Amino acid sequence: MSDVLNYHDDCLFCKIIKGDIPSAKVYEDERCYAFRDINPQAPTHVLVVPKTHIGSCAEITGDNAALVAHIFTVVARIAQQEGLTGGYRVVSNVGPDGGQTVPHLHFHILGGRSLSGQMG
Repeated sequence: MSDVLNYHDDCLFCKIIKGDIPSAKVYEDERCYAFRDINPQAPTHVLVVPKTHIGSCAEITGDNAALVAHIFTVVARIAQQEGLTGGYRVVSNVGPDGGQTVPHLHFHILGGRSLSGQMG
């Protein structure tokens, strides 16, 4: 597996990307990694993370926005690959009050059933 760029020793997702912690890989390229959530909230629950350590959406800048745009093209590819033809939800939590439990930017792809219209 490829090494994460800008690796943080204490980051769970950096360790997953690096291969130090096993995961159920769904997709990988030179810029991002996607894997199945170990505590799925829907029949399909995939996390997509950049290989460069970015703490959260709050750290997206003009310098790394192209990486985030790339991740969204990957999200669409994964949704199609997973057969989410009826729709899906993409979520990114920011900070403790937003429910972020791992301080590494990540996007949840949730689908496989009708999701509640309520966001919280």
